[in-house]
Amino acid sequence: MKFCSECAAPVLVRIPDGDNRPRHVCANCNTIHYSNPKVVAGCVVTWEDKILLCKRAIQPRYGLWTVPAGFLENGETVQAGAQRETMEEACAHVEIDDLYAVYNIAHVDQIYMIFRGHLNAPVFATGLESLEVGLYKEDEIPWDKLAFKVVTETLMRFYSDQKRGSFRPFVGDIVR
Repeated sequence: MKFCSECAAPVLVRIPDGDNRPRHVCANCNTIHYSNPKVVAGCVVTWEDKILLCKRAIQPRYGLWTVPAGFLENGETVQAGAQRETMEEACAHVEIDDLYAVYNIAHVDQIYMIFRGHLNAPVFATGLESLEVGLYKEDEIPWDKLAFKVVTETLMRFYSDQKRGSFRPFVGDIVR
């Protein structure tokens, strides 16, 4: 950040009074500009014994597979964000079941909140951000072509929990 969004004056990086971290502070109006992690809302969407996957039509990781997920918008709940991302990427209406996993990805300043959800009918299509969309059984998932480590971790945990017959909420970290 180089300029203040309040008055357009240059910003400096310093520790504001009463704080303990360097922040971008306006040299003119003293507005403190906080930089915080981005929240990603997503969903493991099921239909019978299959999971909905999307092949990315955007960077990063163009051409690789993921569950529907993306950055939360201002004024949006996490559940609504997961539903919106599923609609945008797979043209599908998902019913949210419960929060499944929270992943801290500190090295890229992101927090993933992944829900479990289901389709009431196998109705979906390729959205603007996807090259392909489909329902896949566990042995059909392109494990070596998944876009992100968080997706691989989530799906592995999902199938392990499914075999155990119990889905427990999980909080963990994704490291490089």
